[in-house]
Amino acid sequence: MENNIEQPENDNLSFNARIDLMPLQESIAKVRTEIAKVIVGQSKMIDQLLVAILANGHVLLEGVPGVAKTVTAKLLSKTLSLDFSRIQFTPDLMPSDIIGTSVFDLSKSSFEFKKGPIFSNFILIDEINRAPAKTQAALFEVMEETQITADGTTYVLDKPFIVIATQNPIEQEGTYRLPEAQLDRFLFKINIDYPNLNEELAILQKENELQNKDKLATIAQVLSQSEIIHYQSLIKQVLIEPQLMEYIAKIVLNTRENPFLYLGASPRASIAILNASKAYAAIKGRDFVTPDDIKEAAIPVMQHRIVVTPEREMEGISSTEIIKQIIDSVEIPR
Repeated sequence: MENNIEQPENDNLSFNARIDLMPLQESIAKVRTEIAKVIVGQSKMIDQLLVAILANGHVLLEGVPGVAKTVTAKLLSKTLSLDFSRIQFTPDLMPSDIIGTSVFDLSKSSFEFKKGPIFSNFILIDEINRAPAKTQAALFEVMEETQITADGTTYVLDKPFIVIATQNPIEQEGTYRLPEAQLDRFLFKINIDYPNLNEELAILQKENELQNKDKLATIAQVLSQSEIIHYQSLIKQVLIEPQLMEYIAKIVLNTRENPFLYLGASPRASIAILNASKAYAAIKGRDFVTPDDIKEAAIPVMQHRIVVTPEREMEGISSTEIIKQIIDSVEIPR
């Protein structure tokens, strides 16, 4: 009798009976096509940005000037039917310039809160490390809790809320290093490299074709606000086996015990890998997570959350290399 009751539950877990990811895949393919009208290559970066959006996370883009960090973020925003704000961070930028300020209204004889540019759905913060710590700290609450507290009043922002920030790793003059607490708010840190020879040539050809055209005008909107929220809820339904959650935990725990690291990854990193691996599975058309999804998510999730010891840093060992070593050392569940 008990077997007859349990059987339908097993049927519900079958691959065919679960969520339909075809519309999500089609939408992702359309976004890629739109961005490819302007951007050459960088397919890995674009996929990581899309995964972050589906996982409802923020992204830190790091790369030298001229590798299309800002352009890619603006193009991505054009494909999404969301309110968009761009904030240029500078050394003289104040927290009130971001979150807003109270202004005295003479007609009402009272103060009225004027919302700042952070009150939007899709935020592009250009050169985030150019603003001082006080201004960077203004992002702590909104990036973690999707709300702003000003003058004792809490304002809840509309969903989805996505922050894409850029920074230049080379130029240090006039910049302020992001503290670990700020870095931990970002789901992914994406490092953008120079293009290879073929990609450089394709960039020149594409630029030559689009010289007299508005690049952003060629981009069509693909995803509506409601569709993004719906897809984000679908991601949460992607199945992950208990042994794979243990696999994530072992990888993160290994960063805390690694002698090459001064600071390991936090539990927030474990949750980030969980959510990102589900999004990777979904864009590949699967409603279940595999070890490869976890491996793919682990590096962009953890490379900005761990701190290499000064001795290893002087030897030229990067956080990415250490994460790869950790992943290789942890046994894959069978």
